[in-house]
Amino acid sequence: MAFGEERENVKFETIKSEEMKFGNKNFVEVARKKAVSDSGENEFISISRGFFTPDGSKRFTKSIAVPEEVADFIADKLKEMKK
Repeated sequence: MAFGEERENVKFETIKSEEMKFGNKNFVEVARKKAVSDSGENEFISISRGFFTPDGSKRFTKSIAVPEEVADFIADKLKEMKK
């Protein structure tokens, strides 16, 4: 982005998400999300890690977002590495 250019307003929508708690206060979330802007829509898969605060709210610490074909590659390789 060049100096003086305006950023396009992007809104993110969660289509579906699944969460798994692990350890003492940690969780991992896998979600299908959509980025919507004036120039169109883009769906992607996000994998996020986080923890629960003392009041029970979620705090996200790390995240990766990938297109569907990359998610398929990651899923296949994770299954292979488990063996």
